[in-house]
Amino acid sequence: MQQWEQAIDAFIAQNKQNILRDIGRLVAVPSVQGEPAPGAPFGAGPKAALKKALEIAGELGLAVHNCEDKIGWAELPGAEPGSYIATITHLDVVPAGNGWDADPFVMREREGWILGRGVADDKGPTVLCLYALRFLQEQGLPLRYGVRALLGTNEETGMADVDYYLGHYPAPAFCFSPDAEFPVCNGEKGHYGANLVSPVCAGDILGFAGGVAPNAVPDEASALVRADLAALQPAPGITLSAEGGAVRVSGHGKAGHAAMPEGTVNAIGLVVNYLLENGIGNEAERACLAVLQKLHAATDGSALGIAADDGRFSPLTIIGGTIRTEGGRIIQSVDSRYPTNTNADTLTRRLAAAAGSAMTVEDVHTNVPFYIEPDTAPIRTLIDTYNEVTGESAKPFTMGGGTYARHFPLAVSFGPERQGLALPGFAGPMHGANEGAEIHALLQALKIYILALSRLQALEL
Repeated sequence: MQQWEQAIDAFIAQNKQNILRDIGRLVAVPSVQGEPAPGAPFGAGPKAALKKALEIAGELGLAVHNCEDKIGWAELPGAEPGSYIATITHLDVVPAGNGWDADPFVMREREGWILGRGVADDKGPTVLCLYALRFLQEQGLPLRYGVRALLGTNEETGMADVDYYLGHYPAPAFCFSPDAEFPVCNGEKGHYGANLVSPVCAGDILGFAGGVAPNAVPDEASALVRADLAALQPAPGITLSAEGGAVRVSGHGKAGHAAMPEGTVNAIGLVVNYLLENGIGNEAERACLAVLQKLHAATDGSALGIAADDGRFSPLTIIGGTIRTEGGRIIQSVDSRYPTNTNADTLTRRLAAAAGSAMTVEDVHTNVPFYIEPDTAPIRTLIDTYNEVTGESAKPFTMGGGTYARHFPLAVSFGPERQGLALPGFAGPMHGANEGAEIHALLQALKIYILALSRLQALEL
C-alpha cells in the first residue's frame, strides 16, 4: 500500500501544472445556462463546456461519450459487464454576478489558491475525476467494476441532465459527487423553490431588479421609484441616484450560496427595508414590501413562521435570490432547504399565510430530503480513506446543499471543499465573487479520490 500511495503522490506532483491548466481551460468557458437551441439543450455555454471536458478526457487517453449534449462521460471498463462505479460533477455554473476583482472566466493563481467561476463548483473537481481515471489507467489496475466520470451540464438549474441519463442508462452500483465538502455528506435537506408574486400595483415602484440566480444570495439589487431625491436620507449599504426623473435605490450586500446563507447580506432585503422606512410606494406596494421584509428578515424562516429543526439535519434556511418586475407585478424567488420535520405543503401553506392578500405563492417545485445510513459499506470506505489521508477522525455529515447524489439509488457527495476552511480576503465562496479553491486541498482530494475508487473495487455492490 505504501508503494501504491507513493505512485499516487508522484503522479500528482508530475501532473500538478497540467491539472491547473485544464481547470483553467474549463473556467474559460462561460457555461451559464442559456436559451435551448438545436444540439444545445441547456444553451451554448454548457454545450461548449461539455465539449471541452470531453476533449480534455480524450487527451488523457480516456474513452468518452456524449449523450445528446445533455451529459457525457469518460470511463474505464471493468470485468463485470454492466456494473460500474461513477463520479458525477457538473460543468454548468451560476452567473458571475458582481464584485469580482478580475475577469471571472480567466482563472488566476494567488498565494496557493486558484480563482475563477467554477474552480470549486464544479470545474476543479471535474478535472480531478478525469485525472483519477487517468492514474488508474496508467497503473493498469484490474477493475472489477468499470469506473465512469459523469459530466453533467444542468446541475445549477434543474438537473434535467441526470434525469435524462437515468431514463436512458442503468444507474451505477455506487456514485459519489465531488460537489460539496469533505468528509462525506450522507444526507441532503429537502429543496423548496417558489415565487412570491404581487398583483399589478401601478404605484411608485417603477422597477425592481436583483440577483443572478435563485440559489444564490444577491449582493446587488435596485429599485427605480418615484421619490424626491433631496428628501431621502443615506443608509448603510444603500446608494441613491437620479435617473430619468425618478430615483434609483441600490443595495449592496454580500453574496453566497443559498444553502449556506450565514454571513451573507441580501441586497434585496436592504432595498426593501429602505423603501419601507422612507414611506415609498402605494398601499398595495407597501403591503408587498412588508411580505418581502419578512422573507429577508431571517434566513431561518422564523419571521415567516416556517422555522424547522429535526436534530438530524441543520435547521431550515430560506433566502430570496432574484427579484424582478413583469407586467407591473413584483416577482421574488424563494429558495429554502428544509429538514425532515416539515414538507413542501406546509411551507406553501405558511408562506401563503404570511403573504396574505399582498402576494401569492406560485411556481412551487421541491425535492424531498434524502439520507443514507453512515455505516453503509461504500460510505465507510470513503470516510476511512479521507481520514487516513488527512489524519483526521471525521464523521459523515448532512447538509442543505443539493447535489446530483439525491437522484441516484446509492450515492453521496464527497468533497473537495473543507468544512471550516477560512477563506483568504481575496477569495470568495461558491456562487460568490472571486470564487476560490486552495490548490493543496484540490491535489489532496485527487489522492483521496484515487484511493477511494480503487478500494471500492473490493466491495460487494
